[in-house]
Amino acid sequence: MDKRNRTQLVLGFLLILAAAWLVLSQVRPEWTSWLRLTFEWPMWVMLAGAALLLIGLATGAPDMAVPACIVAGVGGILYYQNATGDWASWSYMWTLLPGLGGLGSLLSAVIGGTLKQEGRHAVNTIFVSIILFAIFAAIFGGLDILGPYKDYALIGLLFVFGLWLILRGIFRKQ
Repeated sequence: MDKRNRTQLVLGFLLILAAAWLVLSQVRPEWTSWLRLTFEWPMWVMLAGAALLLIGLATGAPDMAVPACIVAGVGGILYYQNATGDWASWSYMWTLLPGLGGLGSLLSAVIGGTLKQEGRHAVNTIFVSIILFAIFAAIFGGLDILGPYKDYALIGLLFVFGLWLILRGIFRKQ
């Protein structure tokens, strides 16, 4: 599949997802009421990320997915913080930024057809970002949402990280 066809495929998929969301919110509003999207200022940041992605898709530049994911992700973080008033969460939310870049790299690799070459690096970046997020969230109290299980989150994190290191060593190319 050439680059133009992949771009059209991804753009079509995004439009279908948007249409499905709009239909779902009209037919079953109770299913979408938990999100409570209001058009506040962080939405402009998320829309700027979506615009970057659409520009990249329209021009055939799949690498635009990287800044698009970072900008849209920062908009999502700001939306959460604005909705909850939890501005102190920046003390651990910043660790998500490399993962957003990794997500953009993964999306770029899927669109650009270079998933085999770039996919592993993108997944590693995302995984390390999640690990850092969990560590810093545990230190700064961001895991309080887990309730009584928050003490076990770090233990599970250490286990998963160790398992990832073992599997990465086993499956690494020689």
